[in-house]
Amino acid sequence: MKTNTVFKRAYNGCLSLLAAHSLGKWHVSETELSERLGVSRTTVRAVLAELAARGIVRDGASSRVLARRPRPVDYFPDAQTEAVSSAVERKFMRWVLRGDCRPGQTVNTSELARQFGVSTTAVREYLTHFSRFGLLKRRENSGWVFAGVTPAFAKEIYEVREMFELRAAASFLKLPDRDPAWVKLDAIEREHHRLLVELDERYSDFSSLDERLHRLVHDAMSNRFIREFYDVISFIFHYHYQWDKSDEKERNRIAINEHLTYIAALRSRDPQLVDNACRAHLRTARATLLRSIQRVTFDDKGKQPLGPTALTA
Repeated sequence: MKTNTVFKRAYNGCLSLLAAHSLGKWHVSETELSERLGVSRTTVRAVLAELAARGIVRDGASSRVLARRPRPVDYFPDAQTEAVSSAVERKFMRWVLRGDCRPGQTVNTSELARQFGVSTTAVREYLTHFSRFGLLKRRENSGWVFAGVTPAFAKEIYEVREMFELRAAASFLKLPDRDPAWVKLDAIEREHHRLLVELDERYSDFSSLDERLHRLVHDAMSNRFIREFYDVISFIFHYHYQWDKSDEKERNRIAINEHLTYIAALRSRDPQLVDNACRAHLRTARATLLRSIQRVTFDDKGKQPLGPTALTA
């Protein structure tokens, strides 16, 4: 199962590379593909064989040839290419979003593993990842407990987020015109316009769309530490504790319009426009986060937040 998932993920990755390539000769070695896709040469050979079987690539006299461009039907579905760690992250965040988790609540790893259809080891590894940022704490009996987000924590994470995203956005502008990221940006922009029209019925769908845009920008850096940090960003700004959702639709409307300004700036390749649009959007996200935290009520001891907050980034 693991090998099959790795193959399908590498195959989809190779299709994305070919989508930005002109028809005709494709000068690439197995070693180069292995490095670019992050897989073994054995997996690369399997990918090339599949591309040949589908008539996308064929062997030429002196090099491989891109016979036709990849089509959407050529890609394996996302569900078949998702790594176990990514699946745990997605399911855990949905669980937090829908489960009304509260600060101080105990997390049962065995129960989560059963719900998610993964091993308890995979769940523990994921929780350990977040415990380093103070969002989860381990009890003496090896159990886990949720911790709340304080204004001080929010300010710290905003400062790091701003620094990383501004650098990532600057890197995005340097991507070549045929880089697949621009095609993905076009698709994300279309979905923003569609969601804006259907906002009354679908305003809660914004979180996943927001995450896709910011992850796309962060991925331009190809920096493992920035990508890892965005996992924490996603957790706090999208899937953290639910609290006051009374103005969620209007917050999302504002964020969508800020995103469209941000996307237009990226497409313009004007560094100053990008910097201005990015900073403006992140300031709004910071204000929303702090305002939501301030709305959290406290128990009769004045120490434990009774409810969670829901944020829009």
